[in-house]
Amino acid sequence: VQLQASGGGLVQAGGSLKLSCAGSGRTFSTYDMGWFRQAPGKEREFVAAITWSENNTPYADSVKGRFTISRDNAKNMVYLQMNSLKPEDTAVYYCAAGRPRSSYSKLSEYTYWGQGTLVTVSS
Repeated sequence: VQLQASGGGLVQAGGSLKLSCAGSGRTFSTYDMGWFRQAPGKEREFVAAITWSENNTPYADSVKGRFTISRDNAKNMVYLQMNSLKPEDTAVYYCAAGRPRSSYSKLSEYTYWGQGTLVTVSS
């Protein structure tokens, strides 16, 4: 599975952005998908995940109620709608595919990673 994230950019605080992650391969729809982010000087952290069946969508507490993850398996796409953006949301955002066994928030549970897209939120 190859992943390509896009949709990042510069936005003012309070604004919105929608990230997209395009996947390749016939098995894309069988993978759980996650979004992670890494701010300058910080470790990569979990943002949101969605199971292959779309029956579970866990979120990090910091984005709950503001971000929404979704997927379209027919198009091999995963999305992250980000609303009410804050300067602390500034980071490179990565999409990842995997079959997590213990936790959706662990980086090690994901096998495939996209290249990242930069989101900058100005105050």
